[in-house]
Amino acid sequence: MSERNDSDTKAEEGSSSPDGYEDTVVEILSLGDDDDADAATAPDRAHDPGTASDSVAVRRLDSQLAAERERALRLRADFDNFRKRTERDRAEIERYALTDVLRELLPVVDNLERALSVQSGQSEVGDLRKGVEMIARQFQEVLKRYGLTPIPALGERFDPSVHEAVIQEESDSVAAPTVALELQRGYRLNDRLLRPSMVKVAVPRETTDDGSTTDSSQ
Repeated sequence: MSERNDSDTKAEEGSSSPDGYEDTVVEILSLGDDDDADAATAPDRAHDPGTASDSVAVRRLDSQLAAERERALRLRADFDNFRKRTERDRAEIERYALTDVLRELLPVVDNLERALSVQSGQSEVGDLRKGVEMIARQFQEVLKRYGLTPIPALGERFDPSVHEAVIQEESDSVAAPTVALELQRGYRLNDRLLRPSMVKVAVPRETTDDGSTTDSSQ
């Protein structure tokens, strides 16, 4: 009987052993299924909306960074241009800062030159003339140091950009409009016209078809 019990016990152990093995196998297989499931869901995670939105945000930030970099470069170029323009404007202001002052001095020069044009044989007047000549030369030297130079006029071809014609007469001695008399001297400040010369202009006399001359004043 004890042998039977032993055999029964072995039978029970044998019968329970396959069940335990099966449970172990199922557990192992279930772990594999979990791994397969993880592997299967990995692509889904790669396409997860959160991950995609992060990628879009990164691209947006890169685009904004590039735009800001380009904007910074433009601002730098604009600043360089502004600095250069400011330097040019400042140099221009310094160069012509005395324009108004010199314009006010011109009538004084005019009066001195008119005094020099007086003709007389008296010695007192001669001495006065010498003094005025000296003053005029000094004045002209000062003006020249500041960039003021007279405009050539008498005998020059008439140039409307620097000569202002107030009188015109016909002449047989000129082939083109020519300054015959300077009534008031004109000046330049450096390369800028400060005041045009007031002049009398001689123009060629007009001729008719038969060779006779005409008087344009009639």
